[in-house]
Amino acid sequence: MSLAKSGFPAGFSGGTAAAGLKASGKEDLALILCDSPDCTSAIRQTRSSAAAAPVLVNRTLVETDSIRAIVANSGNANAGTGQDGLTDAIQVRYSAASALGVEPEYVAVCSTGVIGQRLDAVALCDAMPAAVGNLSSDSDHSVAGAIMTTDKAEKRFALDVELPEGTVRLTAQAKGAGMIQPSFATMFCFIQTDAKLSSETCDLLLGTVVKRSFERISVDGQLSTNDVVILMASGASGITVAPQSESEALFGQALDALVRALALEIVADGEGAVRVGRVLVEGGGDDTVEHVARAVAGSPLVKAALHGGDPNWGRILGAVGMALPDSPGMPVDIEIEGIEVCSAGAMVPFDEEALNKAVSGSEVEYTVRVPGSGSVTEVFFSDLSHEYVTINSEYTT
Repeated sequence: MSLAKSGFPAGFSGGTAAAGLKASGKEDLALILCDSPDCTSAIRQTRSSAAAAPVLVNRTLVETDSIRAIVANSGNANAGTGQDGLTDAIQVRYSAASALGVEPEYVAVCSTGVIGQRLDAVALCDAMPAAVGNLSSDSDHSVAGAIMTTDKAEKRFALDVELPEGTVRLTAQAKGAGMIQPSFATMFCFIQTDAKLSSETCDLLLGTVVKRSFERISVDGQLSTNDVVILMASGASGITVAPQSESEALFGQALDALVRALALEIVADGEGAVRVGRVLVEGGGDDTVEHVARAVAGSPLVKAALHGGDPNWGRILGAVGMALPDSPGMPVDIEIEGIEVCSAGAMVPFDEEALNKAVSGSEVEYTVRVPGSGSVTEVFFSDLSHEYVTINSEYTT
């Protein structure tokens, strides 16, 4: 099983156009179409109470187990826009449905970009014919480019999966670099396969792999108003992935590998990031280890130390203490890149030269052990850089 970058699965096409939402003039409108009326799908969206208009439209007006088309724009999030935003999202959805020849209830709408500015729905609708005219089966690269905001590069993968019944294809396009939190992110991820899946299987598999990928990453601890992950299955291969079968297990493993690879690309692309951290927490209680992992991954002090290649394990100890207050003298163990630096909450002798070298690479692993056993979790996170501050201090200007 190898990851590559080329082409949609059978039954899918994509098209893009420039609607003028991006100041750069680059493409900012993307369409994905499944030509099978029997397409099945599943969706996961942000849990933010400030969810953007497209998220609300998808929740209430879209048959989310039968999505046949996606219309997505970058350059404007259509969030914090009230009733006008809902009207605009619905207008764009109807325009895409008409242009693609798909009923509106089967069209998901997605937006990303600046919050609190009204979406130019007319510009998007005017650009729709051009995007439809550009539909092709090998345009996953242009789709990945059109949804970018502060991303440094396109994020997309293709994967051919060998099943007992034959070969099926998986592809995915994603975007995301900032406003990333382990409860989704400011991200899109659109996944396509030519395997035949029931809508129940789509939902089960997507829910499982999201918990191991996009909910395991953090750039800045900020929950987005717009994030969405959509899985669509055309069935064009003629190969059915039956529930509780060997094929379902193999397909699920491949889907997991695909989305985890994209999730790690998002972390590595964290606005201005130069290093990726992985914190592994072991101990008693799922809630406890989860809380500690997120506290370490979200600490600006830990992230700044990661950026500078500074093996300041005291930052990690501080984050653990904040996560577990009112537990004085807690026996916490900490390792950095396998080098023990803290045992039972107290410093231990270690090779400083070896540790300095260990934290100078592009990836650094932290292991934290708290009292108890039986639970383990991980979070991948970006460092905190000068460039991150620059990008986000000038985002709307």
